[in-house]
Amino acid sequence: MTTETIPTDAGDARITWHHAGRPRLVLAASHGAGGGIEARDLVALAAVLPAHGVTVALVEQPWRVAGKKVAPAPKTLDTGWRGVWPALTERGLPVISGGRSAGARVACRTAVELDAHAVLALSFPLHPPGRPEKSRAGELLGAGVPTLVVQGGNDPFGKPAEFPAGDHELVEVPRADHGFAVPKRADLTQEEALRVVTDAVVRWTAGLA
Repeated sequence: MTTETIPTDAGDARITWHHAGRPRLVLAASHGAGGGIEARDLVALAAVLPAHGVTVALVEQPWRVAGKKVAPAPKTLDTGWRGVWPALTERGLPVISGGRSAGARVACRTAVELDAHAVLALSFPLHPPGRPEKSRAGELLGAGVPTLVVQGGNDPFGKPAEFPAGDHELVEVPRADHGFAVPKRADLTQEEALRVVTDAVVRWTAGLA
């Protein structure tokens, strides 16, 4: 694991690299508006994917690096993501643009512009909780590259059944919330829920040309 600081027009970002021995892809993944790269799904992917030839680059947006508690406007998030992209592509490998929640939205909005190989959208916030009329489906449907959505079955930001049809693939994590946490009474453990996430991403990345 190595870490580097990248200057962007939105401030300094930070990349934590989890290197594959013989990498064929890079998965760049950023956090949501309410947390950092310590999110359980990002940690799980960083632990599992390198053994499958995927280097994982966990990206901390400039607002997090600066110690701020509130995420800036989407336009500023996109600026930060654009700023780290050259560092993500300098190894010459195809880069999957990814993230959880707000980070997934950024990945979708910028995928075509940055020539991303694919998009991984973890806990895509289809709408604010209780506000289905405020749909962000257009961002997801406009990603323009192969896209995998991994969504909790009880995500208040959009349950799997609420997602529109499109070119994306959607994998449900049963009983999981927006952070992929499952209730203690669920018929799968927290570890099993995270395995649904990592197994889906391992399978999907194996099929990317």
